Amino acid sequence: MLSRVTAEFETPELAEYAMKRIRESVDYVYSAKMIYNRLAERADRLGRSSAFTIIPTYYNTHTNFLTSVMESPASKDIIPEPARNRKATTCIICGSAAVDNVIAFLNAMGGLNIKFAQ
Repeated sequence: MLSRVTAEFETPELAEYAMKRIRESVDYVYSAKMIYNRLAERADRLGRSSAFTIIPTYYNTHTNFLTSVMESPASKDIIPEPARNRKATTCIICGSAAVDNVIAFLNAMGGLNIKFAQ
């Protein structure tokens, strides 16, 4: 019988390392995939790029100017808090005989919210 074990990790690098160790060490592991936080990936790309802030003028003259401020790389302050979270979820499909070993590895590697379903 096949079982699915999922766990959350603080960073995608930890999740990739845990999946690699589980594939190498545990028998009856059929699939190991990772689900990224898409908002965090977008926020990470934004953090490496330039950010422009436009400051409007409040008085009318014959020439109106817009002032802008450029930050490169963009500061973390402009990224909303939920998007700064880089958590990644691993999903491991294994035989029911290997569930205990997979859960033990996930605990040892720092996995959070470990869930098991048959």
